[in-house]
Amino acid sequence: MDATLRGVVAVDGPSGTGKSTTARGLAMRLDARYLDTGAMYRAATLAVLRSGLSLDLAATTAEGHDDVVAVVLGARLELSTDPAEPRVRLDGEDVGAEIRGTAVTGAVSAVSALTAVRAHLVSEQRRIVAEALADGTGIVVEGRDIGTVVVPDAGLKIFLTASALVRAGRRDAENTAAGRVGAPDTQADLARRDTLDSSRAASPLRPAEDAVEVDTSTLDIDGVLDRLQGLAEDRDMIVGFADAGVGSHKG
Repeated sequence: MDATLRGVVAVDGPSGTGKSTTARGLAMRLDARYLDTGAMYRAATLAVLRSGLSLDLAATTAEGHDDVVAVVLGARLELSTDPAEPRVRLDGEDVGAEIRGTAVTGAVSAVSALTAVRAHLVSEQRRIVAEALADGTGIVVEGRDIGTVVVPDAGLKIFLTASALVRAGRRDAENTAAGRVGAPDTQADLARRDTLDSSRAASPLRPAEDAVEVDTSTLDIDGVLDRLQGLAEDRDMIVGFADAGVGSHKG
């Protein structure tokens, strides 16, 4: 019997710490579903950009904020929870590549800071998680407020960290591999997003009180996945663990 996940693993942390690679890799290892909540906020931001509304939200009136929220609530967002094929669709169109572009990256923190936007998307995220659990399937969920807001009762909460230099290098490598042009100063851009995400009024970026912090600066992906799999095993969240031939991590 293969090792499979039961329950929810929440993976939070700032950009460049390896959240997507880690969460998706763990879901594939443990035959679980995978939800990238950041992709949902990015798709919502793309909907706003396509609408032509101003995204200078700091200088926008309350009515302007309401217009942005209306666009997001009216957008049809669909995310696949298959870690082998994590598609993102906006109004039926596959936008997986476009949402990683510089325009969306530069605007997503502003859109996701709106309380009504977060409330709407958190509700959708909880629905997806509930559907997975109702089917008896474990799910790995990544984002910035999973352990604190979206699934505060997750069986395992992880907060990934990494040095600023490592995070910037990873982001540059991702952009190069995807043929994208990144920000002129990646490290400064990541610091800007950190400040926006951690200082917003709604669901700020911060580790849950019971989250396990994992510094990925000097770990390769297998090392990170082994660490997370061990933590899940310690919490009896893996079915068929012993039969899968993996040694126990319990001390």
